[in-house]
Amino acid sequence: MRLADYARPVFVRFGHVLLILALLGATGGHWAVLQTIAWADMLAKNLQTESVSDAITKTFDGQNPCKMCKQISAGKTAEKQSELPLQIKKLEFVTERPVFVFAAPQDFRLAPALVFSIDGLTHRPSVPPPRSLLA
Repeated sequence: MRLADYARPVFVRFGHVLLILALLGATGGHWAVLQTIAWADMLAKNLQTESVSDAITKTFDGQNPCKMCKQISAGKTAEKQSELPLQIKKLEFVTERPVFVFAAPQDFRLAPALVFSIDGLTHRPSVPPPRSLLA
């Protein structure tokens, strides 16, 4: 096999990874990934000093956000504020309706009809070779 045959699956997987990353970025999924990382880090730090139930409560109650949680919240807010002017422009409607005009072509020629001859299709098969040549 050639080197290109081995490299093809690598490029396909790389393309799939890029597509997933692009979809995450376009839908805001990157904030969910970052928030999950922040919660895991907070939970690990809280488990070092508190019981499991207290650590889970302190991590997810929203009363004690970590530095990373605050930055994620600020990033989400900034992103929503920058999207607001774009959303307003998307809601504007055009009052004019486009006019479609269908015009006949200036130079119109009818294509010649193709005539099929059946005579060429009804010939008899050629005579088989003599049997003496086959044996």
